[in-house]
Amino acid sequence: MTKLALTDLLHAAVTAVGGTERPGQVAMAEAVAEAIDDNTHLLVQAGTGTGKSLGYLVPALAHGERTVIATATLALQRQLVERDLPRTVDALHPLLRRRPEFAMLKGRSNYLCLHRLHEGVPQDDEDGLFDPFEAAAPTSRLGKDLLRLRDWADETDTGDRDGLTPGVSDRAWAQVSVSSRECLGATRCAYGAECFAEAARERAKLAEVIVTNHALLAIDAIEGAPVLPGHEVLIVDEAHELVSRVTGVATGELTAGGVSRAVRRAAKLVDEKDADRLQTASEGFERLMELALPGRLEEIPEDLGYALAALRDAARAVITALGNTRDRSVQDEDAVRKQALASVESVHQVAERILAGSEFDVVWYERHDRYGASLRVAPLAVSGLLREKLFEDRAVVLTSATLKLGGDFDGVGASLGLTSEGRLAAGDSAAGGTGGESGREESGDAGATEDTGGTGDTVPRWRGLDVGSPFDYRRQGILYVAQHLAPPGREGSRGDMLEELGELVQAAGGRTLGLFSSMRAAQAAAEELRGTLEVPILLQGEETLGELIRRFAADARTCLFGTLSLWQGVDVPGPNCQLVVMDRIPFPRPDDPLMSARQKAVEEAGGNGFMAVAATHAALLMAQGAGRLVRATGDRGVVAVLDPRLARARYGSFLRASMPDFWYTTDRNQVRRSLAAIDAAAGTA
Repeated sequence: MTKLALTDLLHAAVTAVGGTERPGQVAMAEAVAEAIDDNTHLLVQAGTGTGKSLGYLVPALAHGERTVIATATLALQRQLVERDLPRTVDALHPLLRRRPEFAMLKGRSNYLCLHRLHEGVPQDDEDGLFDPFEAAAPTSRLGKDLLRLRDWADETDTGDRDGLTPGVSDRAWAQVSVSSRECLGATRCAYGAECFAEAARERAKLAEVIVTNHALLAIDAIEGAPVLPGHEVLIVDEAHELVSRVTGVATGELTAGGVSRAVRRAAKLVDEKDADRLQTASEGFERLMELALPGRLEEIPEDLGYALAALRDAARAVITALGNTRDRSVQDEDAVRKQALASVESVHQVAERILAGSEFDVVWYERHDRYGASLRVAPLAVSGLLREKLFEDRAVVLTSATLKLGGDFDGVGASLGLTSEGRLAAGDSAAGGTGGESGREESGDAGATEDTGGTGDTVPRWRGLDVGSPFDYRRQGILYVAQHLAPPGREGSRGDMLEELGELVQAAGGRTLGLFSSMRAAQAAAEELRGTLEVPILLQGEETLGELIRRFAADARTCLFGTLSLWQGVDVPGPNCQLVVMDRIPFPRPDDPLMSARQKAVEEAGGNGFMAVAATHAALLMAQGAGRLVRATGDRGVVAVLDPRLARARYGSFLRASMPDFWYTTDRNQVRRSLAAIDAAAGTA
């Protein structure tokens, strides 16, 4: 494809969506086209406002190869399928002389199951055999949700949960959905011909572009059995989230409640001897879990090893029995059997995995106030898995507003399995530029993989490109670090921090998004400021997140305080968000078993574990959090970090380099004057 042709296509698409063509978007589109042509891989950092969706959609559609686009959030999936793709396809049709088809594909549990809807849910013995639609009072929340689901089933074309507005509780949705393990299969199900999940798969098979989520992409890579159609191009948007999503999919869990549920489900279908054996193993495991203390298990204690071996062996016997016996006296026996088999197989697989004692796994106990203890196992790293499964036989483009941490792509690249050995040598950018929105690129020879030293091992070949942002961060925002405060401790109240926070909020006239490292800290701040300030303070958890963000965006004097989901999930351009406050650097907890294990592994390999794991984790969150401030070209404001370590500690420069390039100061008086001026300007606008 010539650059001229691509420029014409991009111009048509941007015009169709009512956008503005930007140099960074052009640079990105040209680099994506080159990666697809060369069958190499590309990391693209594209700042907020660049228009990165069209930056990858246009070259992918123009190339004509089947493309999978994986995103982390529902909002972006909807934007792509409901707005960007339809308009782009229409705009490109006269130029391409074809109309590419596109489709959305998610995991099976995201679709309404007609078998569950009409035949009911196989119930555990202790719950009794009843129809949840009849048992739930129509005036209760569950009853109302179930009645809405029955009505919606007659109206929906897709059965996709995300198309149900307003939504229903997880408990209600569980009554009408199944996991892939619980599904009877289209050929054995009475409703197979009408199945929403199967229809979605069929649409995906016929589509040129398939939009999915990170979780399904991870399942496709990890489990070996393909759930996505074959494709030549993979585009991962919101790529900064990919490692955590893959880790989540690859994490196994055992709880006393889950094991007990598996016993109850299997007891209906196997002989008494096998059922009793699994019951006995379950009781032994439950006794251990009652005494479990949170923390990593670097070695499996002897008593836990015996309990897990008993579970593994009993579960294996039950799985065999479930495959050999039939009991027609059990109502809807096939569905009951699939549900039981799914539960028992999960117990068997996790127990067997933990007992295998792989050096590449981390095992730990967790304890939850409400749900009790759980035993968890997760991969020490997913970089090797991604390198092997994600980057073979296709071009992969990974993009986000935050992929460069500390000023380069090395940290994020390594976490994804893209090593320095595979990075292509520096050269001219695809756009021919050397900086700003024209792009900063590391480039070189083509070739998706390269043999390393004749060993037969290959490493993915990749480029990194920063196309900048259309925003002038140094003129639009200030990064203020409260250097005069005491460093935050692990415990106890931070009176000086709360006082500083109150003064900043007052100077800003509200308009504040408070990002806290823990829910406890957010609650303490909300309680303190509600007693001293007259501006409304919204607190995460007191209402649905969507409603809180709506109220925050609707009233300029309102503040919104919360934790992790707010660091990445708020998009409020304009004067209603002019102060973003971080209470402290969001390092992972020192007692986080997985993070501490990953840090230790880096140190044992001779690296700097703190910088590679803890500082990188914090840098990513701080980059995302700071990105909440400037969402449009007219936005002005302050990002205030109430942790002096950002100014004083050696790692502070790494963290600051990961954030937007705001004007930097530690002068508290200057910041108060600036906030007051911004507030006054917003009030007269």
